[in-house]
Amino acid sequence: MNIMQKLRKMIPVHITPTFTNAEEWRIWQEEEGRKSAEAISRENKAMKMQRVFKSSGIRPLHMNCSFDNYRVECEGQKIALERARQYAGEFDGSIASFVFSGKPGTGKNHLAVAIGNDLILCNKSVLVVTVADLMSSMKGTFSGNSHSTEESLLQEFSVVDLLVIDEIGMQIESRYEKVIINQIVDRRSSSKRPTGMLSNLNMQNMNILLGERVMDRMSLGNSLWVNFDWDSYRSRVIGNEY
Repeated sequence: MNIMQKLRKMIPVHITPTFTNAEEWRIWQEEEGRKSAEAISRENKAMKMQRVFKSSGIRPLHMNCSFDNYRVECEGQKIALERARQYAGEFDGSIASFVFSGKPGTGKNHLAVAIGNDLILCNKSVLVVTVADLMSSMKGTFSGNSHSTEESLLQEFSVVDLLVIDEIGMQIESRYEKVIINQIVDRRSSSKRPTGMLSNLNMQNMNILLGERVMDRMSLGNSLWVNFDWDSYRSRVIGNEY
């Protein structure tokens, strides 16, 4: 007597068994094993993502930003979403950079981080940094107690697969800042690594602030410039949208 026959004798008559034969039981076991393996894989990926996010510069507010949860309320947002999604999809082998320009609170960070999150899931290295934090890190190397040098930090900013510099135009417009951003963009473009920039400035003012040389390098390949010219929806963000 096989195990299924023994089980049938043990099951009360008013209960219908889940499995009627050994083959159905085997299929169930395989399915449960697959679900368990997928759960472990998801958990491992989540732990990996948590470690990555701590070093990616992606803030908690934007950690779960994706293309799927980007709010589309007008044609401009629909186009911005499509172009950002296309940018991420064509990232491999591309030297194209991107600039998201427009008023505060219009979703520039959301789509930039959605690109970053998408690339992180494809095992790409991503770093999101504000100009203020970038310059604070660079100036911190001047201290005698610093374990980093200006050159080593420049190298770190230059080797990640995608560097996104936020708040372009919020800086104090010092010559040192302009030189550092120039060096980073120059190194990255020379090694075929794209850069993203987020700013409230238009193209003319970006050229004035950073110089035509930097902006010319930002236009290499099929680079992306998106104007976020709709109203802010930041007042409606309560922190649990994503």
